[in-house]
Amino acid sequence: MSNTTTSGGATTAPVRVHEIYIRASAQAIWDAITDSDWTERYGYGGRVDYDLRPGGAYQAHASAEMARYGGPDVIITGEVLVSEPPHKLVQTWHPVWDPETAKEAPTRLTFEITPDQPGGTTKLTVIHEVAGAPNAAAMVSGQVEGAGGGWSFVLSDLKTMLETGKSLGEG
Repeated sequence: MSNTTTSGGATTAPVRVHEIYIRASAQAIWDAITDSDWTERYGYGGRVDYDLRPGGAYQAHASAEMARYGGPDVIITGEVLVSEPPHKLVQTWHPVWDPETAKEAPTRLTFEITPDQPGGTTKLTVIHEVAGAPNAAAMVSGQVEGAGGGWSFVLSDLKTMLETGKSLGEG
């Protein structure tokens, strides 16, 4: 697999794969990804709007904290490509809050949710195809100063929220 070099010189793989095991049902994980009542409680804390039909729209909204810093309301846009609740969601993912990243092509994001894993867990696999989008690749890899920890942070917080009822920030 070849690497992509960002404008800042960081190197990222064109496909990022994260696997995490969560002590929660497939439906609970699906809801945590697609329902704003959950997405406001972990990660970067913004609301999401999904039309969960192939061709349906996706939007992620700025959290209250992002809005205080002057960010736009809609920070990520996309299109649902595959929706098989509660097991698989494939969508495009296009961050639009940053002018440089907004110029890049949308990326492809896949959530695969596999229940009945060892210890009563469910496996969440996140596959983010970021080829041709070096700024987005650096962002989701946690390599952009001041932009958070990327997918590693979001998925760690998702797991913590589902298993304990509290986000990482709530201690």
